[in-house]
Amino acid sequence: MLEVETPILSGAAVSDPQIESLTTQLAGIGRKFLCPSPEYAMKRLLAAGSGDIYQICKVFRDAERGRWHNPEFTMIEWYRVGVDDAALMDEVESLVRALLGPTRNLAPAEHLSYSAALQRHAGVDAFSSSDQELQEAALRHGIVCDAELDRDAKLDLLMGLIVGPRLGRERPCFICDYPASQAALARLRPPRSAPRTSGPAAVAARFELYLDGLELANGFHELVASKEQRSRFNQDLGVRRARGQVQAPLDENLLAALEAGMPDCAGVALGFDRLVAIALGADRLADAMAFSIDNA
Repeated sequence: MLEVETPILSGAAVSDPQIESLTTQLAGIGRKFLCPSPEYAMKRLLAAGSGDIYQICKVFRDAERGRWHNPEFTMIEWYRVGVDDAALMDEVESLVRALLGPTRNLAPAEHLSYSAALQRHAGVDAFSSSDQELQEAALRHGIVCDAELDRDAKLDLLMGLIVGPRLGRERPCFICDYPASQAALARLRPPRSAPRTSGPAAVAARFELYLDGLELANGFHELVASKEQRSRFNQDLGVRRARGQVQAPLDENLLAALEAGMPDCAGVALGFDRLVAIALGADRLADAMAFSIDNA
């Protein structure tokens, strides 16, 4: 696998409503965005024929500060050509097991669908429960869920504050089969198990890894269709507009690379600082960083 280095500054930003990009002004050039992930640039390399690649780099996200968040953090991101999300989960598990080996003997990972995780820990069905039932589930756990939030925002609230902290407590836990509306840059596929009458016809080929209640990694069987990706980006911008968020320019270079042809591949991003915190037994991210935002 080839190690690569991509720019931290970009003329475009991610459209994901859950992520806010930091910006800077360059003399004679204008506004640039600090990359929240090297994903877009690495996909351009894949489209150019790089083959399997990885990168360890600093990334930046605005409005992320707290016990387990810092605006600047270290990410390990890699892509495997000719591999799907199921095979990549095995590789992620092997890496985490190897890195934590000196301090922990991890049991084999659990694989749980997004729907099953919400049913087990929040008592709702991700696909058939009403918005009102999602709000009531949040209230049962002492969380006020604004009725004005769209459905995916309500699900994100339940996953982030109720479900996620309960995952991976006894062994690593992979969450997969995300709703199609949360596919981001993942392709869609049929559910691994036969869908119920009320179940989805397609789910996102996406996974997240949790350990000790922390999300460590987010991976996709990558979408390689340019028109579909542009449509999703525009849908994201519509959500951002409705929420009053910044409307950032799309990455036309990425879309052009997809149009030119990107190979079938799977990719994953893993938060290195959180993994270090788990290895140290730290109870906050700052304890795993030499300089957090509060003492930088």
